[in-house]
Amino acid sequence: MVTKEAGTMMGRLGLAALLAGGTLLFTAPAIAADKAPVKSHALTLDDRPKYGADFKHLDYVNPNAPKGGTVRQFSIGSFDSFNPFIIKGDPAAGLGYLFETLMSSPEDDSLTEYGLIAESVEVPGDLSYVIYNLRQEAKFHDGSPITADDVIFSFNILRDKGQPVYRFYYANVARIEALGPRRVKFSFSGPPNRELPQIVGQIPVLSKAYWEKRDFSKTTLEPPVGSGPYKIQSFEPGRYIIYERVKDYWGAKVPLKVGTDNFDTVRYDFVRDQVVALEAFKAGQYDFRLENSSKDWATSYDFPALRDGLVKKASLRHERPAGMQAFVFNIRRDKFKDRLVRQALGYAFDFEWSNRQLFYGQYTRTTSFFENSDLAARELPTPEELKLLEPLRGMIPDEVFTKVFSPPKADGTGNIRKGLRSAARLLRKAGWRIVDNQLINPRDGKPLVIEFLLVSPAFERVVAPFVRNLKRLGVKATIRTVDPAQYQNRVRDFDYDVIVSTFGQSRSPGNEQRNYWSSSAVKRPGSRNWIGISNPAIDSLIEKIVAAPNRKTLIVATRALDRVLQWSYFVIPQWHIREDRVAWWDKFGRPAIKPAYGVGFSSWWVDPKKDAMVSNRQKAKKNK
Repeated sequence: MVTKEAGTMMGRLGLAALLAGGTLLFTAPAIAADKAPVKSHALTLDDRPKYGADFKHLDYVNPNAPKGGTVRQFSIGSFDSFNPFIIKGDPAAGLGYLFETLMSSPEDDSLTEYGLIAESVEVPGDLSYVIYNLRQEAKFHDGSPITADDVIFSFNILRDKGQPVYRFYYANVARIEALGPRRVKFSFSGPPNRELPQIVGQIPVLSKAYWEKRDFSKTTLEPPVGSGPYKIQSFEPGRYIIYERVKDYWGAKVPLKVGTDNFDTVRYDFVRDQVVALEAFKAGQYDFRLENSSKDWATSYDFPALRDGLVKKASLRHERPAGMQAFVFNIRRDKFKDRLVRQALGYAFDFEWSNRQLFYGQYTRTTSFFENSDLAARELPTPEELKLLEPLRGMIPDEVFTKVFSPPKADGTGNIRKGLRSAARLLRKAGWRIVDNQLINPRDGKPLVIEFLLVSPAFERVVAPFVRNLKRLGVKATIRTVDPAQYQNRVRDFDYDVIVSTFGQSRSPGNEQRNYWSSSAVKRPGSRNWIGISNPAIDSLIEKIVAAPNRKTLIVATRALDRVLQWSYFVIPQWHIREDRVAWWDKFGRPAIKPAYGVGFSSWWVDPKKDAMVSNRQKAKKNK
């Protein structure tokens, strides 16, 4: 789970943001015995889709939920663009409401994708192509039909002018062609890749007629023509944006969408930081909040509206993979190239004390890059894993073969002298020496200086104790907190020593691992290879994941990669939580079932009686 302490705020930006966030759920079909294409309503990595071809709606929705009302949300920072698909600008929160994709995964079946714009999909047993058959009723907001030409245009413009990650993901699409007005085929190159049909299925379909007259590579504040359940009603750059529900939305009866998108209007107000945002929530200025700060959850939710029952709060258990939230070293910097140095610095972070003193015991220490899933390496490698790892001896840490990884552990008292002694021994082994209370590299005589680049002031309280412990090792560490735009630019250009970030993971890792760890991504601005990894051994394990023919081999390859990443000490692992901490003004109705992998907020609705009660009591309080 991404925490507020990581300074991360996720809005509904659609595919572009999901790609940037690394949380796309890639799925794949079961491979047929021959090459004949199989036509289906869904593609799955599981034994079978949860929902059959005749399903009417998702289990976690109320198909008769009333439409109406307004939901108010918030976003941190500002915005200057309605184009979330390019590297330029700061896109507005909520733009994902405007754009639909060919297929999508529900929050209770993350290994399966079901048709959205596509009514059905065809995949042969050799995975050499995929054909999408588009719904006749699918249309853009201007009333024009969504056609195969729009899909082809969207693919080409995203690959050629969109964020660099699109070119990366679509690299093995050899050809795209229209087989008819509503029938489009993607042909693939390279070895069979079980995710490629679903990767292209996640393409946001854009209007060719609209975008071919405009420069897609530039930011824009002209509301675009979309195909989703909402369109932009009004906005003020950097202050707010309001979306209104499309009354004749074509997808309202598509099984994936029945009972969702129930609000007539969705408003986002932009605020400076999380402190301001929390106070605005308490004052009733917005309605729904995912709380990512353990401190605030423990100390800041005792206020009159909550005591009076106007605000509800709950910790909702989820089954999502947690990924890896961590202090991330930029090993492009010479001072972090030595694994012993990175390992040593990890002893200076006292998680147990931080969890007790700062986080109110709410977190669990993360050990795996695939935490909270069956993909995590938690025991010694199996014979199947060793078959993948043995050819890589000498290119990966020796501990991979004989030990189970665990970060340094302290007793929670704040006394980490034993850990610091271990760190000092590792630093001496790496050649560093203490001179005048400074840790000096004898090769160039320079002291070890580390800047922690942050985007949220709230995280400073976490880093400050770490900085004090580093000082005891002779390391001069500083904290630099910058505004979101500057942070984004510096991270995009790999201009930092250490950042705090999260490598999000799905239950089905694949192509996105190249963007995280591969040599091909190390120099590409905007990639998520923040660490700067360029290792042929890791590249080979990534390709084993991408080419895995079934779930069993995927697990084996992923655990092997996990071990190599763990023992390379590329990051200092932080923490995770297996619950969503949610607070809301009690104006909503909710389905009886919560999805396993999310909160299911898209299926909530405004209850008119509750809304009126909350509104009247708020007005009465103001008039006192």
